Amino acid sequence: MADKIFTGFHAVEENIRSFVSKSNEISLELFYSKPGPRVKKIISSAKATGIPCNEVSETELNHLVSSLNDSAKDHRGIVLRVSGISIKENIVSLDLWLKTVAEKSTVVILDSVTDPHNVGAIIRSCDQLGADLVILPERRGVKDAASNEVVARTSAGASSWVPIAQVSNLNRALELLKNAGFWIYGADAEGKNTTQIKFPNRTALLLGSEGNGISRLLLQNCDDVVSIPTCGRLDSLNVSVAAGILLYEVKRQKLS
Repeated sequence: MADKIFTGFHAVEENIRSFVSKSNEISLELFYSKPGPRVKKIISSAKATGIPCNEVSETELNHLVSSLNDSAKDHRGIVLRVSGISIKENIVSLDLWLKTVAEKSTVVILDSVTDPHNVGAIIRSCDQLGADLVILPERRGVKDAASNEVVARTSAGASSWVPIAQVSNLNRALELLKNAGFWIYGADAEGKNTTQIKFPNRTALLLGSEGNGISRLLLQNCDDVVSIPTCGRLDSLNVSVAAGILLYEVKRQKLS
């Protein structure tokens, strides 16, 4: 099993919390240089759980992150290395997840959203607004999104907690959700205003890329299409912003 490298304050903190309970199966090690207040706080928490903490040079930290993409290489003076990872606890099978799904449940499905920053931001909103599952395609999306460093960073560590299912066929995923009592709502500027929609207990939100939107066949398989009322001069919202607004509306209705 290959080592995984995590950078960014939130991602390091949340992955420490996520993996520390499995310390008998995996190995965690923290590396830092010239610690500021935030890094010192993380080091203190890591030491309290028995994680080795090593002060190294900036050059050594740069070497640890050399295989990461440019965004993740900005380690800000702290790096977490995890050895022995196989599959994170929050990576689930859609078929198995549906067997124990709660009566009130919200799912987010992403079609062709290829920017890891957007995926990470959406997962962060899912954590904050109570979405129970994120479904991602194996193709036409972020590769290995569940372990992508940029996704982890942008999600502020939420990608370690929010259940994620990566599927080979989104149309089949929609059918499985429908059979489990979910209503599928595609997000599109031509859809019904959110004020006209009463979201049911089991709601699935389908969002597409900003460039091409939801693919035609997936859109046809939706039970309804929903739009966010806007008044700006641009033709659409950023997909992660749209996801946050829709998730808030679903949560608001379920709480009312």
